Amino acid sequence: MAIKAVVFDMDGVLIESETYWLKSRQEFAAAMGKEWTDADHRLAMGRNTIEWAQLMKERLEPDMNLDEIMADIKARMMAHYEEHMPLRPYALEAVTNIAREYRVGLASGSPTELIKHILRLTGLDQVFEVVVYGDDMPNGKPAPDSYLHALKLMNLAPEEAAGIEDSSNGVRALVNAGMYAVGAPVPEFPLPPDVAALCDRIIPTLDLFTPELVRSLENTPRRGAALAAKG
Repeated sequence: MAIKAVVFDMDGVLIESETYWLKSRQEFAAAMGKEWTDADHRLAMGRNTIEWAQLMKERLEPDMNLDEIMADIKARMMAHYEEHMPLRPYALEAVTNIAREYRVGLASGSPTELIKHILRLTGLDQVFEVVVYGDDMPNGKPAPDSYLHALKLMNLAPEEAAGIEDSSNGVRALVNAGMYAVGAPVPEFPLPPDVAALCDRIIPTLDLFTPELVRSLENTPRRGAALAAKG
């Protein structure tokens, strides 16, 4: 079946924000005399706002409610973005090139205000046909909710769409949604082997994410679906 749309993740795919998320959470933990580890960060990657705030509450036990934790981290992130918008190399070119031949959407677990801020600054709010905000979804990645909602808005079946993700939770969300999965991890956070095995393609840089690559996925078995069937 022909692929008709590509749905992008934002954090880690379009912007190299995972370093900022890690730094913001480490700053938060350090202010309490505690530590936020790389392992903690991997568990938070791709999750929606409520879910990562709950994780931080469980791991760090701050004397704060979830709203206060979310507000603190979002303020730190906004401050980092104001200093420097960490666009991933070729991110804008990848979206615009794909959009010439395919419908494009965004499904992000980031806080709504951060997504809107970044889309305005980059002009991508004029490119994406649909934008799904993690704050509006009952379950964050690896649940498929955000991707399934994007497909519903586009009136497409999962096998008619591909997605691109950098994190384990994100790749699993694509697989759980029944979509083609392209892995595009950043060097600091490589995909573990079991997750890499779920990807239909893995690319190290976004200049390789082209309409030709998307076309190469068509009419091929989805690896994640095949592995799930074997399991």
